[in-house]
Amino acid sequence: MSQEFIATGRRKESVARIRMSSGTGKIEVNGRALEDYFKTTNLQNTILAPFEVVKAMNTFDVSVNTSGGGVQGQAGAVRLAISRALTEFNPENRAILKPEGLLTRDPRMKERKKPGQPGARKRFQFSKR
Repeated sequence: MSQEFIATGRRKESVARIRMSSGTGKIEVNGRALEDYFKTTNLQNTILAPFEVVKAMNTFDVSVNTSGGGVQGQAGAVRLAISRALTEFNPENRAILKPEGLLTRDPRMKERKKPGQPGARKRFQFSKR
């Protein structure tokens, strides 16, 4: 059996756990085809970006388990997980992926709601009198 690479990616509230092995380029997300789960070509291109950068299109089969957040966040989480798995597969890929920003965990998260106000930054209306 071919070697399997396992990696995790996160973005916003989304978490993606992937299993990557050499194959024909079949990507399965939560038991569905990539095109079926991520419908827009923009989201699909986001996920396939690491493969394009290291010129490894259609060389790996990827099985993705993703949860939390929305589609955009999940796509970003999958992209990070694939990038991490590619560096695990070949450490030389790190030098290619790092300048493209594909190994950077996006730290932007939703700010928590504070007590005594309706949202994170919004305040209740102030009345002088």
